[in-house]
This record gives sequence, structure tokens and C-alpha cells, in this order.
Amino acid sequence: MSSHLFDADIRDKIIAEPEVVLDDTDIMRALVGANDRAMGGNVVDLRGLAMDRLEERLDRLEDTHRSVIAAAYENLAGTNQIHRAILRLMEPTKFEEFLADLGSDVASILRVDVIKLVLESESNDPNEPAIQKLGDVLNVAEPGFVDAYITLDRALPVRQVTMRQMRPDDSRIYGLKTQYIHSEACLKLDFGPGRLPGMLVLGSEDPHQFTPQQGPDLLAFFAGVFERAMRRWLA
Repeated sequence: MSSHLFDADIRDKIIAEPEVVLDDTDIMRALVGANDRAMGGNVVDLRGLAMDRLEERLDRLEDTHRSVIAAAYENLAGTNQIHRAILRLMEPTKFEEFLADLGSDVASILRVDVIKLVLESESNDPNEPAIQKLGDVLNVAEPGFVDAYITLDRALPVRQVTMRQMRPDDSRIYGLKTQYIHSEACLKLDFGPGRLPGMLVLGSEDPHQFTPQQGPDLLAFFAGVFERAMRRWLA
């Protein structure tokens, strides 16, 4: 009769429910390691190698799964954020209120420190009473300013959405807050035939708020809705 080193209760438990052992990664790894030592260093255990590789693949799959879940939640949160900002833009009945909400409530919803609307104009005097009446969210610039700002005066294609990490050296956008901005999103605006373009600039003190690696889809959608809202006001 064979002798058993296991406690009888433990042995009976394993025999009755072997899946308890099979489902425990640490126990299975210890058993495989003990089997390898028993066979000696000159014997290659293909089953052990296969298990190691399966464990590595499982770990990678779990990491990927967590990353996909996190990205999905982040994307959903971003979508809800944009929808809330758009709904807020639709509420004002006067252009002055529209601009005031843009610099306060909408900026808060989008979690940015500054929002600026830049309109190109042949008459770009910021001291005009009509312009000063609209508050500090609106900046008026000379024709060609939007493309030059987005491309940093370089011969580059102008995209609808440009996100970058930078410290602006042009105070015409952010004014006194220029030194605190470390990343920004520039949304080029098309107001239709016969009108000069505009730009919506979202500035953040967080250098990681906007980076070139981020997808532009949500901000492109926001820019499209904002363009249509502005066409209504400009009309």
C-alpha cells in the first residue's frame, strides 16, 4: 500500500474537486516547477514551456482588455462632454450671451482654462466699440492670421483640428494668460462662401491636455457644430 504525504482531508478535497487546483495559477506554477526539478536540468518539458507561453499570452490579453475598456470609457466620457458643451452653446438668444457662455460655462464643461474665438476681418481694430462690447473672448485679426497661427508660419497643410504641446509666444490670443498655457487645440472654422475664416482656440495649463497623438474626431465634430452656430449669428 502506498504511503501518502498529503493530509487526508486535503487529498480528498483535491480528488473531489481537482478544478480548484487547476484554476489556481500559483499552485499550478509551483507544481510545474517541482516537476521540472524532478526531471533534472537536461530534460526539456514541452508542456511546461507551453504553459509559460500561454500564461504570457494570457497576461498580454488581459492588459489589452484593460486598455480597450479604459479607452472605451474615456471615449464615452469625451463624447458626453462634447454633447454637453454643444447643448450649452444652443441656449443663448443673444450673441453677447453666446460669447460669455463660451468663455465660462463651455470652457468649464470642456475642462480647459481659456477659450478664444478668433475672427479675421479687413478692419481688425480691437479698439472698436462694437468689438469691445463683445468681451474678451473674441479676438479680431488680420486676414491670413488663422492659417499662420495654426501652422506657426510654416509651409504646412492646415488641418481642421490641430492639437499640440507648446508655450505660445504670441500674446494676441491669450493676453495676460499666455505664460500659463502649455497645450492648445486650434479649430479652424469655415463660415461659408464670401466670408473670412475663423478659429476657436482651447488653451490649457496642463501640457498633456492636448497632444498630437490624440484623435481629433470629437473636436472636429464640435468645430462643425460651432461653425453652424456662428453662421446663424453672422447672418
